Amino acid sequence: MKRSAAIEWLARALAIVGGLVLVLITLLTVVSITGRGFVRYGLGPIPGDFELVEALTAFAVFSFLPWCQVQRAHATVDVFTSFMPDGFNRFIDLVTELLMTLVMVLIAWRLWYGMMDKIRYNETTFILQFPVWWGFAAAMFAAVVAVVVSVYMLLVRAGEFKTGKSAFAPTQGGMH
Repeated sequence: MKRSAAIEWLARALAIVGGLVLVLITLLTVVSITGRGFVRYGLGPIPGDFELVEALTAFAVFSFLPWCQVQRAHATVDVFTSFMPDGFNRFIDLVTELLMTLVMVLIAWRLWYGMMDKIRYNETTFILQFPVWWGFAAAMFAAVVAVVVSVYMLLVRAGEFKTGKSAFAPTQGGMH
């Protein structure tokens, strides 16, 4: 299977947005902690900082998974497989890609049910009173992109296994 510029762009764009969200989380945390340190001077923490960090972190975590998948940057243990023939390693790649896809589908499915529960019960955060499902929805969006990328990468690995040729040169992370 040929490289898909659209899939790579989607994964990269989501990772960039996730990185920007991490910067926002960092700034929010620094400002809030600084405010706590200067309470005696009339400053204070950002109200609901823990709630915001929780919701934004869930999105950020899922936003990096598609890029990691496209770049083959997940952790690998190649002590055993480095001595195996290429065909065997392509089979391992196919199986691990299948497992990753199944895990991503499972996570997205359970996030969907969790989000539906939060919507059904109108659960809100304690301090800011924003609906909890908003955080679930953000994470769900990133998880769905991760599923799409995982399915694409599964097809890539199936093509590699079938043809005996790698579609991607290794970029980051270790090879088997």
